[in-house]
Amino acid sequence: MFFSGLVMSARKRNLSGENGAQDGAHPSKKLSRPAGTKHVAALILARGGSKGIPLKNIKMLAGVPLIGWVLRAAVDSEMFDSVWVSTDHDTIEKVAIAWGAKVHRRSPEVSRDSSTSLDAIQEFIRLYPEVDIVCNIQATSPCLHPFHLKGALELITEKGFDSVFSVVRKHHFRWQEVKTGSGDLTKPCNLDPANRPRRQDWDGELCENGSFYFTTKDLIVTEGRLQGGRLAYFEMLPEYSVDIDVDIDWPVAEQRVLRYGYFGRDTPEMVNLMFCNVSGCLTEGRIFLSVSGEEMVSINTRDTMGIRMLQKEDVEVVLLTSSVDPVAHLLAEKLTQRTGCKVMQVDEEPLDTLKLVVEQRKLDWKDVAYMGNDKPDVNCLNLAGLSAVPRDAPVVAINAAKYTCRSVGGKGAMREFAEHILLQKEKAKSQMKRDRIDRKNF
Repeated sequence: MFFSGLVMSARKRNLSGENGAQDGAHPSKKLSRPAGTKHVAALILARGGSKGIPLKNIKMLAGVPLIGWVLRAAVDSEMFDSVWVSTDHDTIEKVAIAWGAKVHRRSPEVSRDSSTSLDAIQEFIRLYPEVDIVCNIQATSPCLHPFHLKGALELITEKGFDSVFSVVRKHHFRWQEVKTGSGDLTKPCNLDPANRPRRQDWDGELCENGSFYFTTKDLIVTEGRLQGGRLAYFEMLPEYSVDIDVDIDWPVAEQRVLRYGYFGRDTPEMVNLMFCNVSGCLTEGRIFLSVSGEEMVSINTRDTMGIRMLQKEDVEVVLLTSSVDPVAHLLAEKLTQRTGCKVMQVDEEPLDTLKLVVEQRKLDWKDVAYMGNDKPDVNCLNLAGLSAVPRDAPVVAINAAKYTCRSVGGKGAMREFAEHILLQKEKAKSQMKRDRIDRKNF
C-alpha cells in the first residue's frame, strides 16, 4: 500500500561478491548493466562502532547475524543489480561477503560518530557513479521480506516516483511535551479529548519505520537528500516493523523474527530427515580417558530429548560418525539403544555417502536438515533445506549454515536446532492451511 505526494524542491545465497567483492571503494568503479536500463543497488550501512550494542550489525539473532536477515531478503528479491554493505570493519566485511553482498570500504571521513547516513550514501554514489537508484536498507530491520522491496521499487520503476520509504500505521494518541518547571499545560496533538475515537473508527497515523529508503541518484546528487521530488510511501504491517536499538529489544525481536522473519525462498521447510554429527554436535568433541584406559564421551539429556521431539513429529534422525573418529564409531550400538536412531559412518566428505541416502528415500535436499560442526560439513550445510552448527563451530562452518545455535556442541545445541526445525514445520503447516483457504475462497 502506498501514498504519493509532490514535494517541492528548495538479492542460500548468491555470492555476487566473488569477483572483486572484497575490493575497497575505488573512484568510478564500473558496474555492468545492459544498455538503456537503470542500475538499482541495495546498500546496507554497517559501521563497526555501534555505541548501543558493540558490533550490533553482526550479533546473532535467531541463529543468523543481524545483517544477514536483510541481505537474504535483498538478494532473494532479485530486484537489485548489486547488493552492497558499506562498512569500516573487517569482521562485518567477512560476514557481508558470506551472505552474498559486495563490500564498499567507507572512508574514515564518513565513519565518525557524527557522520550521517546521507554522508555515507553520497560517498558511495560518487565512487560508483553508474548506480541510478539506491535502496538504503536498515540492518536493524530483520523482518524485511523480498515482497516489501519489490513493491516499493515498482513505485519508482513503473510509477515514476523519485523516492519511496517504508512506514507503519500506528494508533497512538500523542500529547505535547511539557518541560519541567515551565508552568505550561500539555495539549493533545492528534485528538479531541471530548470526542475520543474508538480504535476501529480511526485510521491511525503513518510513521516511518526506517526499514528502507529508495532514492534516485539525481535526488541525492542535486538536492542532497533521500526524500523529495515525487514522493511515495510503502506501508508495512506492524508485525514486520521491528527495529533494534538497544539490548532490551533483542529477546522481543528474536521471537518476532522466528514468527515473521524471512527464512529464504524455499522455507518454511517440511523436514522429513535429519543428519546430525555425533562428535562436536551431540557431544562436546572431547574424549575422556579413565585411569583404566577406557575412552568415554558425554551426551546431554537435553539433546536426546530434542531427538525424541523430532521423532514424535515423524522426522527420521540419523546420527553420523566419522571414519577418523573411532571412539564415536565404537559407541554406535549404545547410541542406537539410547536414542532409537540409526548410526551411520561417513567418509571425510560426508556428502558422498549421504546423497545416496537422500536419493534412496526419494527426497530432495530441501526436505533434509543437517547439523555439522566443521569444514567437511560445508557442502551438506549448504545443500540442506535447514542446517545448523553449534556456537563454537569454526567460521567456515558458521558461514555455510543457515542457523547458528546459541549453545555449544554437547550442551543443548541439538535440542535448540530441533526446536527450530519443529517451528519451521509448524509455519509450513500454517502456510499450507492458508493456501487451501485462499484457493477455496478466491
